[in-house]
Amino acid sequence: MYYFFSKRIFLFAVFSCLLAEVSFALSKDAEDSTRVYTIREVRVTESYRNAEIRSSSPLQILSSKQIGNLNALQVSDAVKYFAGVAVKDYGGIGGLKTVSVRSLGAAHTAVSYDGISLSDTQTGQIDIGRFSLENVDMLSLSNGQSDNIFQPARLFASAAVLNIRTLTPRFEGANYIHARASLKGGSFGMINPSLWLQYKLSRKYALSFSSEWLSADGQYPYKLYHGGEGDSVSNEKRKNTDVKNLRLEAALHGSLSEKENGYIKAYYYHSERGLPGAIILYNTENFSSQRLSDATFFLQGHYQNILSEMFSIQGNAKFNHGYLHYLDPTYLNETGRQESFYRQNEYYLSLSALYKALPHLSFAVSSDGFINALGAEFESDSVTNEFPKPVRYNLLSVVAAKYVSEHVLATASLLSTLVKETVQKGSAGSNYNRLSPYVSVTYKPLQNSDLRFRAFYKNIFRLPTFNDLYYSRIGNIHLKPETTNQFDIGITYAVSLGKTIPLVSFTVDGYRNHVRDKIMAMPTKNIFVWSMVNLGKVRITGVDISGEASVSAGEKLTILFGGTYTYQRALDVTDPEGSTYLHQVPYMPRVSGSGRLSLETPWVNFAYSLLWSGKRYSTFQNFAVNRLASYSDHSLSVSKSFSLLNQKLNFKFEALNLLNENYMIVKWFPMPGRSFRGTLSWTF
Repeated sequence: MYYFFSKRIFLFAVFSCLLAEVSFALSKDAEDSTRVYTIREVRVTESYRNAEIRSSSPLQILSSKQIGNLNALQVSDAVKYFAGVAVKDYGGIGGLKTVSVRSLGAAHTAVSYDGISLSDTQTGQIDIGRFSLENVDMLSLSNGQSDNIFQPARLFASAAVLNIRTLTPRFEGANYIHARASLKGGSFGMINPSLWLQYKLSRKYALSFSSEWLSADGQYPYKLYHGGEGDSVSNEKRKNTDVKNLRLEAALHGSLSEKENGYIKAYYYHSERGLPGAIILYNTENFSSQRLSDATFFLQGHYQNILSEMFSIQGNAKFNHGYLHYLDPTYLNETGRQESFYRQNEYYLSLSALYKALPHLSFAVSSDGFINALGAEFESDSVTNEFPKPVRYNLLSVVAAKYVSEHVLATASLLSTLVKETVQKGSAGSNYNRLSPYVSVTYKPLQNSDLRFRAFYKNIFRLPTFNDLYYSRIGNIHLKPETTNQFDIGITYAVSLGKTIPLVSFTVDGYRNHVRDKIMAMPTKNIFVWSMVNLGKVRITGVDISGEASVSAGEKLTILFGGTYTYQRALDVTDPEGSTYLHQVPYMPRVSGSGRLSLETPWVNFAYSLLWSGKRYSTFQNFAVNRLASYSDHSLSVSKSFSLLNQKLNFKFEALNLLNENYMIVKWFPMPGRSFRGTLSWTF
């Protein structure tokens, strides 16, 4: 029954659903065109901090205001301030940036854009460096899964979820247009103009548009150590680091009534960039010539209807197309170059229903169907005609329950995953049928104190990516999914100490993760022939601590500060007789943290942010030669806003990596030193 639909039928269903939504919306609007229009919005009645405190699983949130104080340009910059997060950053504006939560790896972290998951079946990981913060309203990170059971099944299917929520139209009074134009400029040739616009079409509909261009040469200086730290040092400049990005985004938002709302959104991103290679002594030139061109387009729609006090339904649909062109003009083969073209498509449809059975008890069901297809061409390569062109059919179904009372919040879910794999050539990977349980609870023992205890357990897995299975020469179609068992227990607390200190909050969570059948690249016949294998087992034990407080020193002076601390031992426990047994997994520091401080005054605003990390290792072998030094990254900003004729001008100046520390997050890929950035924005 599951495999009854074909790609054509599925694509037709997706666009039929979207067209039906628009047609119905426009017809209803024509009938009632005389009534006063207001865009429906969801107002948050409690602070983000309270949402974090009351969550039954760890939840971290950064509002747009907090993001503005972090000296961050891209989503990847802001995510680094979450506890338990490691962003693998290859340096510079155009470098690849992926996020790993609690040492589980980037493929275990789902990224949601306005409630619908982003996908990359080829690699299994999303480059979060491509997402700007210009139109972001909120970032949130859920470990396990959130307490919201009324969501697509796909958001239940990962070990952690990073949610990016963009700005939605909001109008008051007679206003019918909001806009903001900004221009950023900075070190290493960066120029970054952007435009954001909201326009009220009628009482029920509004348009939003966001565009951005980013260009930089990225040629930042760094120090190259000859023979190791402490020996001779030469001053070098990063090469092949130019980048040009274009982002266009448009959406139609509708609110048919107080109980019905939805949107249709189109998104396009294109990037042309150099790939700065590893810094190899005396041979940097040959490792800094690769080029990458990639483009992403998706069209997604969302519809939600509160049918009654007991029943609600929602639907989501999406079409996604990705293109990637990779060129290495110095590849050592007969032609002296390697060129690859990849194209992937996804067709996605989701339906969900919520039933409130009792005042404190609700149930939800959700089912997602989606198809992923990948095609590739390898010019000047003998395997050009051997790529299998895989297609993966997925059906995710979930049943979830939630209980809420004054002292207890508990959720439980059971996810069913059905996967069928097909290829046009060769042999396909395995099919899967799995059940994945989840349960969480938070308990408030005292009536007049916001002290809570929480815990969760989740079993989940991540499928092998198309690269894992089919990548030329190293793919292995016999791979099994990488399975995780997550355990967490924590304490949260929030208190108000009066008008001077309106809020103090902190969370402490201890966790244990077990990863089984870890997918790793290992040499087979010799060190030049590798293959993907299920070889590893990893045990992760850690503690995440976060806190925040605000101090009001008078009506016009506010101090906000917060920080995070993470301790984790992510150990290889594959083989007690192995040479890497009980060694820390690559690129996961034992200790890390962040800090932020902002001072708001009537004259000017100041913000300070800090990132720091302990020592890490670049491989599973924890030897001194593979060790990366600890580092700290300090940034400072000054901003000032002016009001002129009901319009707002804002100027911001930032000094990044203020101490000019020379460090690497990924070995042989140095990060930029001290740099500066200025922003001028006009809001009307």
